[in-house]
Amino acid sequence: MSGAEDKRVEARDRGARGEDAAVAIGAERGGWDAWRALVACSPARIGLGRAGAGVRTAVHLELLAAHAAARDAVHLAWDVEATRAALELPSCVVRSSVADRQDYLLRPDRGRQLFAEDLAKLWALAPGRGQEPFDVALVLSNGLSTEAVVKHGPELLTAIVEVLGGLRVAPIVLVRDGRVALGDPIARALRAKLVVVVIGERPGLSAADSLGIYLTLMREGALSDADRNCISNVHPPGGLGYREAAEQTGWLVREALARGVSGVALKDESGREPTPTLTPTLTEEA
Repeated sequence: MSGAEDKRVEARDRGARGEDAAVAIGAERGGWDAWRALVACSPARIGLGRAGAGVRTAVHLELLAAHAAARDAVHLAWDVEATRAALELPSCVVRSSVADRQDYLLRPDRGRQLFAEDLAKLWALAPGRGQEPFDVALVLSNGLSTEAVVKHGPELLTAIVEVLGGLRVAPIVLVRDGRVALGDPIARALRAKLVVVVIGERPGLSAADSLGIYLTLMREGALSDADRNCISNVHPPGGLGYREAAEQTGWLVREALARGVSGVALKDESGREPTPTLTPTLTEEA
């Protein structure tokens, strides 16, 4: 046999014995340094090795566990009152118009609507005629990851409120089973110039507890995704940290209010400089 054929036969025999798994993953046996460097830089499933024609058993089991964690994050029930107590900030609780979690997953439109009685609750919190409107409405919803809101919601909201010092911030609105666009009617009911929605992101196989932050400047007429700025992947320590996400949010909020635009017309040009922390002005809950 030629040298090339010898190598192919050797590779086939090594794969049959599962030895390529140790070579490909490399870390414990001093294998491919290039793969080890890539694995260290990314949560992506790379450099996994193989056993014969398939993936290694440990890799397969880890993938199944990650998929189960993602499903659990979606279907986990949210104890809204426990999250509200952990916030220790003025807040209120409203509901989207979905009947249950299954309805939320099947009917996204219902997650963008409020019950009439909950709208009335928000109207009661809004500034009256002749009073200054709120600068910012803050909304927290479990969205597609209840785990993300439970683990990260209170600390992230606290950090955001700190960097919004000097602005008039409405009581935080907690919404079970809400969608991003539900922030629009909430902001209008509260008479807020701008809304920031913190919501559980769709779980992936590398992170099931990630939060997204969506910022929208209110204006007349219908709003679309093009009017929103998004900060995603907030889930320390593996993703964006609370303080960094809050400072980026604070910069976007102030620039949106100053320029009168948000979404595609507003780019993050902050350079992530730390925002001075002032004493925030929150209206007490009703």
